Formats: sequence, structure tokens, C-alpha cells
Amino acid sequence: MEKLSLKSYVSKCALGAEIFYVACIIFGFTLGTRVLDAVAGSFGDISGATLHHELFNLLPGFTWFSFGSFIVGAIDIAIFAVIFGWYMVWMHNSSLVSEAK
Repeated sequence: MEKLSLKSYVSKCALGAEIFYVACIIFGFTLGTRVLDAVAGSFGDISGATLHHELFNLLPGFTWFSFGSFIVGAIDIAIFAVIFGWYMVWMHNSSLVSEAK
């Protein structure tokens, strides 16, 4: 097996995570439950839409309807993706057994 390229793998992880983040934000605005109801914490009936909106509140500094918050969330996602990509490359590359010649 070959070693993974750190730069290539990490950049692909970050790009994929950012695309997924934007898609999830767009999807969140199309759901039936209003975003403000989910943010206000009306947990009487936990629907999929409420859960989707509440998961974004786990991002540090993220709030709905704020462009600045959208950027902060994108930066958070990029940082998590870079850490994940680095870790995966390290795990893969460090587990390779070099053949003795």
C-alpha cells in the first residue's frame, strides 16, 4: 500500500465537509418546521426538522439567520475536517508495515 498525501487528503476532506455544510444549511431552510421554533427550544414534539436545526446549535458560535454565524460555522467545520483528515492520514501512514529488503 502507498502512503497517503497529507495535503491532498486534508484538502479533499475540508472541501467535502464545506460542500456538505452548505447543503445542510440550505436543506435546513427548506424544512417544514420554522427555524425560529427550533431555536426557541419548543421540544414538545421533536420532529426531524427540529433535530436538524438543533444539531447546528452544537457548532460553537452558530445561530440561524446570521451571515457572520454562517461563516463561523464554516470555519468550525473546516477546522474539524482538517483535524479529521490529518488524523486519518497519520493513522493510515503509521500503520503501514515497511517490507525489509
